Amino acid sequence: MITTHPFDDDKLREECGVFGVAGAVDAAAMVALGLHALQHRGQEAAGISSFDGRHFHNHKALGHVAGNFDSEETMRALKGDWAIGHVRYATTGETALRNVQPLYAELSSGGFAIAHNGNISNAMKLRHDLVRTGSIFQSTSDTETIIHLVATSRYRTLLDKFIDALKQVEGAYSLICLTDSGMIACRDPLGIRPLVMGRIGDTVIFASETVALDIVGAEFVRSVDPGELIVVSGGEIRSHRPFADKAQRPCIFEHVYFSRPDSIVDGSSVYSVRKAIGAQLAMENPVEADLVVPVPDSGTPAAIGYAQQSGLPFELGIIRSHYVGRTFIQPGDGVRHLGVKLKHNANKPLIAGKRLVLIDDSIVRGTTSLKIVQMMRDAGAAEVHMRIASPPTMHSCYYGVDTPERSKLLAAQKSIEEMRQFIQADSLSFLSIDGLYRALGEASRNDDRPRYCDACFTGDYPTTLTDLAERDQPNQLTLLAERVAG
Repeated sequence: MITTHPFDDDKLREECGVFGVAGAVDAAAMVALGLHALQHRGQEAAGISSFDGRHFHNHKALGHVAGNFDSEETMRALKGDWAIGHVRYATTGETALRNVQPLYAELSSGGFAIAHNGNISNAMKLRHDLVRTGSIFQSTSDTETIIHLVATSRYRTLLDKFIDALKQVEGAYSLICLTDSGMIACRDPLGIRPLVMGRIGDTVIFASETVALDIVGAEFVRSVDPGELIVVSGGEIRSHRPFADKAQRPCIFEHVYFSRPDSIVDGSSVYSVRKAIGAQLAMENPVEADLVVPVPDSGTPAAIGYAQQSGLPFELGIIRSHYVGRTFIQPGDGVRHLGVKLKHNANKPLIAGKRLVLIDDSIVRGTTSLKIVQMMRDAGAAEVHMRIASPPTMHSCYYGVDTPERSKLLAAQKSIEEMRQFIQADSLSFLSIDGLYRALGEASRNDDRPRYCDACFTGDYPTTLTDLAERDQPNQLTLLAERVAG
């Protein structure tokens, strides 16, 4: 399986990406292009489902979009003017072909394919209840729970069945569904996960990020609103709002790391926001130094902002290889420490004798930060000061982001000074939570009604977490053992 994460890459793993095309010749080919643009959101597996007016066609594979959807034979088999696709990083359920999306089922109303970005935080409880009443699951994915809820709903129409299913789930979801009669796109009532709509003439497109619209030449129309269902069928676009209005809580980490810098999220340029984050970081945590150096590529926009605000030169003191896949070497203790050099290497002539400010987006386990600080010292840096363009990541995410258990989050176990000692930097500072909100245009975080979901920093989860609360109860399904944290 191809991956861009060598060894134990110390990052929060991206969620998933979804893309849908309603009414275009060779829709599956357009979906494949869109998935290429969303590859950063999920690198373990990809899938496409298409509909030609009579039959559904499905192709799913482990690995990247490239290599799985670049053959004429594969794309020719995905017939039809309607198609949806998904790139996946496992957040619930193990990495296996049976969990690769879109998931497809034959319901009483006809074929039903679904692509899901997010995580259903009461999926285990719902699954347990469904199994007791006779449902038979084919995967360990939380997304399949939605299919069974639709299939067993007592409502008459498919749309009503779908709404009934969503009213039973908690957590985060952006969904694109393909049916015999059209396409449904929707977001959870809090809008935790992103979803946007675009158009090319009469063709309607849905995507996790605007950059995927750009790739296929689509015009951005608007974001799908939190709690909104958009149905494309029979040449019409209809909006439904079946949920009670709630204060929005989109994921703040989209701005910090997940979204591509050339995307627009919540009306703001991700690149501009990350530069503003870096500027705020410089105001809060200045240091006497010679150079500002990003940890590529995720730290680059924030480092530019830090350099501009501080007046320090911005330089590429670390060079990243863009051709890193999974190593063929088994990463035993003897070579594991070399893994970071597959991806990053010091620009020695530039940094020798210099006092460096290293800018990164986050620290999770701290293992990569330790390696990079040591790499800078080995290359002759006089001082290494680490600045992090987000608050300390102290809590796990249960909304579709693969975060380690809290016991493995460095900030949850150590003080900032202890973290500094662990990564062996001369100094270590993080952006404050209020500073992050200021970079996003807010005066500060409103603790009574925060604008974003920032639970990974604050522990303030915006929904109930039924499965988490019940996971220590006896007789849980084997899904629990297979579930990846997050």
